[in-house]
Amino acid sequence: MSLAQQFSVAGKYLRYYLTAGNRHDVHSPFVYSLTEEVLRDKKPQAAFEEIELLRKQLLKSPDTISVTDLGAGSIVSGGNERRIADITRYAAKQPKFGQLFYRLIQHLQPQYLVELGTSMGLSSSYMAKANPNATVYTIEGCPNIAAKARSNFDQLGIRNIEQRVGNFDTVLPELLPQLPRLDWMYVDGNHRKEPTWNYFLQALPYVHENTVLIFDDIHWTPDMEEVWRRIQQHEAVTCTIDLFFIGLVFFRKDFKVKQHFTLKY
Repeated sequence: MSLAQQFSVAGKYLRYYLTAGNRHDVHSPFVYSLTEEVLRDKKPQAAFEEIELLRKQLLKSPDTISVTDLGAGSIVSGGNERRIADITRYAAKQPKFGQLFYRLIQHLQPQYLVELGTSMGLSSSYMAKANPNATVYTIEGCPNIAAKARSNFDQLGIRNIEQRVGNFDTVLPELLPQLPRLDWMYVDGNHRKEPTWNYFLQALPYVHENTVLIFDDIHWTPDMEEVWRRIQQHEAVTCTIDLFFIGLVFFRKDFKVKQHFTLKY
């Protein structure tokens, strides 16, 4: 990310922080419950400590791996050989978002989850630990990163993650018809407008009333902001929640009128 882009995102975040609402601005019972029981929940969980200990180990790792980049380009400079510590530092989602996913899964109880962009597997681990009876299907474009993620899952004793390796454009349309249903999809790994829009469209035939789609870095670039607006406006979408770094998309039929919330998190 260039310095100019960093300043742009920082400025957008400041505006978000100053204008985002809270639970008092929410009139939907579903969103109010989600705000109270998920966004405002700060209680520690044993799984958090396990996963964050792993994160610390990865951040101290001197190892490097050869990376195949199939996304929008890496924010880590330098050739194809990259330090595991750098991948963890720059590509992994912050702990509070992994913990948000954990709480959101416990709240919504999805059974069949898809993740686009495994990276070191930290977000995958939060999702899998939240409901050991669910199955998390995670897709990673780089075989070496996927292998490292698998070793991380093994270290955490996680058995309910199914890995797929390859280009999202190929793997996702093969995977979706194989699932009993699509309860959750987290899109993190190709932060460009048209691929993001295509992943949304590919998911649509498989969503149901209780599905949630989560899009990462919705304010990262003007293109990502544009595709986020397109998703919000789609006729199938009944509710969205903008948490700045991620956006939540719902299809619940109890929203008679489309509603969009920007909430502080």
